[in-house]
Amino acid sequence: MSLLARPLRAAVCTVLVLSGCVTAGPAVADELGCAHGRSLRYVVTFDRGTTEAAARAQLTGACGATTVYYPQIAVAVATSGDPGFGDRIGLDRAFSAQAGRLAAQRVTEVKPQPARATLAVTDPAKVPTADLTSKQWDMRMINAGRGFSDGSRDVVVGVLDSGIDPAHPDLSGALDPDDSAGCLTGAPDRSPTAWAPTTSVHGTHVAGIIAAADDGHGVTGVAPGVRVASVKVIDDRGYADPEAAVCGLMWAASRHMRLTNSSFFVNPWTLSCIRGNDRGVVHEALARAVEYSTSAGTLNVAAATNEAVDLTPSARSGSPGAGTGCEALPAALRDVVAVSAVGSDRVKAGYSSYGLGVIDVTAPGGEAGECVLSTVPGGYAPLCGTSMAAPHVTGVLALLASASREAGPRQLRRKLDAQAMAMACPADYDLTGDGLQDAYCAGYEGFNGFYGHGMVDARAAVAPLGRPDPAR
Repeated sequence: MSLLARPLRAAVCTVLVLSGCVTAGPAVADELGCAHGRSLRYVVTFDRGTTEAAARAQLTGACGATTVYYPQIAVAVATSGDPGFGDRIGLDRAFSAQAGRLAAQRVTEVKPQPARATLAVTDPAKVPTADLTSKQWDMRMINAGRGFSDGSRDVVVGVLDSGIDPAHPDLSGALDPDDSAGCLTGAPDRSPTAWAPTTSVHGTHVAGIIAAADDGHGVTGVAPGVRVASVKVIDDRGYADPEAAVCGLMWAASRHMRLTNSSFFVNPWTLSCIRGNDRGVVHEALARAVEYSTSAGTLNVAAATNEAVDLTPSARSGSPGAGTGCEALPAALRDVVAVSAVGSDRVKAGYSSYGLGVIDVTAPGGEAGECVLSTVPGGYAPLCGTSMAAPHVTGVLALLASASREAGPRQLRRKLDAQAMAMACPADYDLTGDGLQDAYCAGYEGFNGFYGHGMVDARAAVAPLGRPDPAR
């Protein structure tokens, strides 16, 4: 999981596809008695049905400037340099991840996360051409890999991440620039510089697991042939803020993408844990975006996170996390396919979060010493995490979507659950050998907190297409 950063500059008006953009000028701000401090971004929820004009008026009256308003879900992204903006608009309606990080830094005296080194531009001619599929143990585990399955170019997968390298030869044919956008300000920006990776290999790695070309070179994805869109929601310090996630989900829905992959959790919290009013605002904004995108025909897949947290909901309705106070967003949302990770031994990875009623399926994520090999700018590299498990599932769903052109999100989800290979809870989960269980798996073989409905199976997904079974 990549998770930490904050460009603290004022958002500027850009050309938007989903809505307009206005700012409160200095004269208006002065008339309202607004303070002029450090400009911060906020995600703001309104009553459903609030018009764009009404939302903008409320934001202006609270000393804010509108970056974008999504009327379909009544959620806005705004900026303000007035420290009292949250109080004016209502702390039960507005949240700033940037402000949260600044407050945490003041309390703990921890320095801000530094910007990462800029990635070198990929020279396709220098990318290794050796066949690396023998090292893709993960593809063999889910019955995928070279020469096995092809997806349809009609299927577009939105990779909500840190950007996809457009020059990598395993991905250049799959990348869909027309559907790509940067979402770091909370509003979609279609310029290539907004969605290309700048400091992180993460998004390129995830995209390769889904759709790397089956061309005899490098690695092969689960569903070569499908297209991927780079939807950048993770910034140069690794932060995925709520407004960026909302923008990514809404952008994917507006472009009619069949699937999205979210290998991140929203910031600024650690351990996927959110508190007080923050939980209500962020949960509500993301839940509305997921609900809308699902109704628009997009199925969303997300990583369960790498904190080894039990995310099982408590008996109290709507309460996350079995007493931990933790909720993985967006993975824990009802309409999202949440994915846990296993190592090469087919046992839940020690880092993988879990939870009965949260985890839908599992897939390879690797463990230290045997991670998942995939594309990165300039070549190939192994990475471990639920970030790697989720795109295996998204790839299988892309195959299902290729075979079932008319299937909507709920039909695809039922097909995914049906093809999964059931996995029972381990009889002993003592990873450290100290005689204590490192986590407790609730449920039965067909559905449990470690593996959900089980391991995804690409062979089972493409069987209806009548393709040859490579095991025969």
